Amino acid sequence: MFTGLVEETGEIVEVEEGPFLRVRIAAREVLSDLKVGDSVAVDGACLTAVAVDGEGFWVELSQETLARTAPTWRVGHRPNLERALKVGDRLGGHFVTGHVDGVADLLRVEEAPGARNYHFRPPKGYARYIAEKGSVALNGVSLTVAGLVGEGFFVTLIPHTLGVTNLGRLRPGDRVNLEVDLIARYLERLMRGE
Repeated sequence: MFTGLVEETGEIVEVEEGPFLRVRIAAREVLSDLKVGDSVAVDGACLTAVAVDGEGFWVELSQETLARTAPTWRVGHRPNLERALKVGDRLGGHFVTGHVDGVADLLRVEEAPGARNYHFRPPKGYARYIAEKGSVALNGVSLTVAGLVGEGFFVTLIPHTLGVTNLGRLRPGDRVNLEVDLIARYLERLMRGE
């Protein structure tokens, strides 16, 4: 479980093909107490650290993870990183599981007073889980939905968020990992009586 409050952006420095895609991520902040077997949200995807040293860590991505996440697993990409929530930690964002639902497309960016509005199209079938003033996680960042437009939605990003996450580097046409609010998914299932 995560909060969606990014601790740092790392950098993918090595990628190895194989039965699993192995990715080495250079980092600083998350290394302070990270050990093998710990969960790390990497652009919102909950991954397991399989090797850790003083400069970074390795993760392995299954075909399921690759199929559900944005195609950014390449050298030079700077993913958002967050260690798993500890019991007793403050919950400043919202409950983020790290189970990416799919990939959202950035349609456009508009200037707003003191901020920017980022307009996204969610994957087919996921718009129903997104509510105005509800929560979403984009590349692992806990955000409030500022508004709904057709089948899409937009979030308003302040300069701080733009500066400390990789969302400020996004351009129209880019794709991001989307996790919808956990409560919305469970509520739908309960309402259907399954």
